Amino acid sequence: MNDVTQTLAGKVARLTDRDGIHATEVPRLHLIRSAQPTEKFHLLHEPAFCLVLQGRKRVMLAEETFEYGPSRFLVVSFDLPLAGQVVAASREHPYLCLKLDIEPAILSGLMADMAWEKGAPAGGGPGLMLGDATADILDAAARLLRLIEAPDDIPILAPMLERELLYRILQGPHADHLRSLAFGLGRSRQIARAISWIKENYRAPFNMAEVASQARLSTSALHSHFKSVTLMSPLQYQKRLRLQEARRRMLLDGEDAASAGFAVGYESPSQFSREYRRLYGESPLRDVKKMMAENDFTTSL
Repeated sequence: MNDVTQTLAGKVARLTDRDGIHATEVPRLHLIRSAQPTEKFHLLHEPAFCLVLQGRKRVMLAEETFEYGPSRFLVVSFDLPLAGQVVAASREHPYLCLKLDIEPAILSGLMADMAWEKGAPAGGGPGLMLGDATADILDAAARLLRLIEAPDDIPILAPMLERELLYRILQGPHADHLRSLAFGLGRSRQIARAISWIKENYRAPFNMAEVASQARLSTSALHSHFKSVTLMSPLQYQKRLRLQEARRRMLLDGEDAASAGFAVGYESPSQFSREYRRLYGESPLRDVKKMMAENDFTTSL
């Protein structure tokens, strides 16, 4: 851990007096703390920049695992069903993370000011990448963080510092992914359409032809490009959304398994239980009891 990262970690530790996700007065900026390792937590993660300052985090997208620690960051450029797990944390050295949600309109405005051409992005691969935080990224993050203790400065300085941080990220190898998010170009725009349609209709029976039509792709092209971004098929993506929402309903709304399964589109309790166990490793009842006992269902990436 370098000196700047250590200083940032100390400031986040002072600003967070308990475990969890802490919203700040700075728009889209959150601080995350965990004083102990956690079980895997599944969620639909929206586009964001996540910088680890202390501890280590493991993130799973389909069967792929990404692990990062101090001075490394995660960029998520599409809505992705991820699993996150803090793997290194203690009361003396808690896991500490700075998270900035990425607003596509701000990103596209920045790239327009940079006179970035709206050509098709050259890069491919999943809509999630890891990177090393440069000195410029850490400096911009530090100044954005300092605004929390200078609330009068937030309206004027926060927009500039947010743009600077995004600008610094764009100087690295992640530009193509963020470029896709900003401009909604080519295949990225089509996959974004497919994701949006599945999110809005995940309770309905899956219809590959309809998703392909919405994305304006053939079914074979949709399957190929969708999997390159999300590392899963459109049907697997829908199942993840269903199961995550069912789990949320049971944990936070107190619904029983049958009601939660039916609410997200399952007509067969046995199918719901079977697919739930395949993803979470336990039956719905056992999994929810375990999570409630550990009070471990508020962890974010």
